[in-house]
Amino acid sequence: MPAMVIVNGHGGDKTSWYAFYSGILYARAGAVVLTYDPLGEDERNSLRRSEAREHDTVLPGADSPRRVAGQMITDILQGVEYLAQRKDVDSKRIAVAAYSMGSFHSAIAGALDERIHALLLSGGGNLDGPNGYWDTSKPMCQGGAYRALSFLGDRGSILYALNQQRGPTLLLNGTADGLIVGPHTDESFFRSLRDRTVAITGSRKNLFETEWFEGAGHRPNFVTRRAALWLNQQLDFPNWTAASIRAMPEVHISEWAAKSGAHIGKSFQNELSEGGVQALDPTIPNVTREKLQVFSDAEWQRHKESFTWTSWIQHAGLFQ
Repeated sequence: MPAMVIVNGHGGDKTSWYAFYSGILYARAGAVVLTYDPLGEDERNSLRRSEAREHDTVLPGADSPRRVAGQMITDILQGVEYLAQRKDVDSKRIAVAAYSMGSFHSAIAGALDERIHALLLSGGGNLDGPNGYWDTSKPMCQGGAYRALSFLGDRGSILYALNQQRGPTLLLNGTADGLIVGPHTDESFFRSLRDRTVAITGSRKNLFETEWFEGAGHRPNFVTRRAALWLNQQLDFPNWTAASIRAMPEVHISEWAAKSGAHIGKSFQNELSEGGVQALDPTIPNVTREKLQVFSDAEWQRHKESFTWTSWIQHAGLFQ
């Protein structure tokens, strides 16, 4: 079967609505789908909290930002590794679908690992230059790591040139997403970035594509029809065809959440952001937080030292 890794945005984890929604959606398509907790969230949080953003905690040492983000990128690579070794997965049909902060980490992961056949970035992908959005963003999980890549020169074109070698990439963004168009990274920005990438590789094969959702803000667009059609082209879902995807009904996520009882982060509930997503398949159920946990409370207490952010910084020698 094809397989996918879902990579969360800031404050997100496997209990976020879009993580389990996309997991069920693409499992129904016939894919093996992996969702997980980013460093410092949910079961990798010292208090087992969601929306904790523990990985934003500023740690001493010039190397700390690079190492924090490096661990978060390694999580994606480990997810791909896990899927690739499963006997029920076609290792040549693995995709990564990422949102916001996850899009940053995934763009780098895609430049590193040729086993990622298809890369879908939503609410991101705008890899800019010195003192731009990513250089000046969250210092521990984003900004410090992007600045650490300054030795590359034109980082965006280099990273996309490397991604070009492994397979196709699609960027899905909203024309009203202030985190994308606010830093002046509109279609003209991406056109220039594509041209600079082609100047490196000498080819337009697998050159990253962009699609825009008119009037939309910051959203996990990988649950939409556009995303499903593109992913089906790349992964050949066993249970779907392009025709069946086009015929599938949609649901307004704010209405789905109200009806199902699903939680959307407070700052993302509005129509401009996640609340306004038109997602495929209205029959996707809400899944309770309890059912999405890997460990029981007792098991988590016994094993948490193996994977929480607090334990990691101790083992890594990064002390507060």
